[in-house]
Amino acid sequence: MTAGAFEAATGDGPAPGAGDASGARRAAEVRVAFEGLMQIRRLTNTEAGDPEAVPAAWETNQVVRSVALALEAAGYAPSAVDAGGARTATGYRVGAGERAGTARVEWLGPPGGGAAQEEHEALTGCATELGRLGWTALLYRGPRRRRFLEVEPPAGGEHPR
Repeated sequence: MTAGAFEAATGDGPAPGAGDASGARRAAEVRVAFEGLMQIRRLTNTEAGDPEAVPAAWETNQVVRSVALALEAAGYAPSAVDAGGARTATGYRVGAGERAGTARVEWLGPPGGGAAQEEHEALTGCATELGRLGWTALLYRGPRRRRFLEVEPPAGGEHPR
């Protein structure tokens, strides 16, 4: 990774924009990155009725980064961890899914922070946003009855080329 390069917040790092008191710089970076993603869709999904409603091939090759960018651009806050790996903020966490080409979205936070009580509503909202962008997001209940989303490209990964 190049120093200063934009990285979508997956929820496994420090709070994005932590050095920017107002968060304005991070918000601008996210806006620019998301608009770039929509431009990729417009240029590559030329056979789709609505090119912006279908993930581009670039996205399906980088599902975790693409899903994280979509959620951050939609205004969902990522979770965060400190240098020791302890959760410091409640929000989404995007990681690799159980199958290749999929992502897993969880709603996590510090112990006692209420993430478990928020997860159903928050993940339902995340699923709606991802569905609007052409992803298939299915809500599951995992170990300890915690919910998560399994996110994959639509129709087995088929998309216009």
